[in-house]
Amino acid sequence: MSDIEHSLSAEDCLIALMIAVSASDLQIRTAELVRINNMINHLPVFSDFDEDRLPRLSRTVFDLLEQEDGLDALFGLIRDNLPEKLYETAYALACDVAAADGKIGPTEGRMLEEVRHELSIDRLHAAAIERGARARHMTL
Repeated sequence: MSDIEHSLSAEDCLIALMIAVSASDLQIRTAELVRINNMINHLPVFSDFDEDRLPRLSRTVFDLLEQEDGLDALFGLIRDNLPEKLYETAYALACDVAAADGKIGPTEGRMLEEVRHELSIDRLHAAAIERGARARHMTL
């Protein structure tokens, strides 16, 4: 685990969280993968991210999620390696991934609650972030 710990960048943490949210309902949908890819390619926070890291990072997240306390371990890695100033960014990205397919099911909703709790996102700020994600992913 310490090898993983030292190799996670802030970008890795954000992407790992997005992957975990996508996988939380045991169905990684194409819309979610497209959204993750678009965010990696277009958001300034990922400008220094080496996309060659993505397959290894994805495997690491999936391996952690298969373990009994893997989600707790993942959150620990994120808290240890992600600057606190990016916690709300992480939550916003997580909400965008969850909303990408047009619906947030109960499992994804619980995952977002867990992210809110683990990153100590204030409820009012979380509500604003969630509303923004809903507005961005609204369909006619």
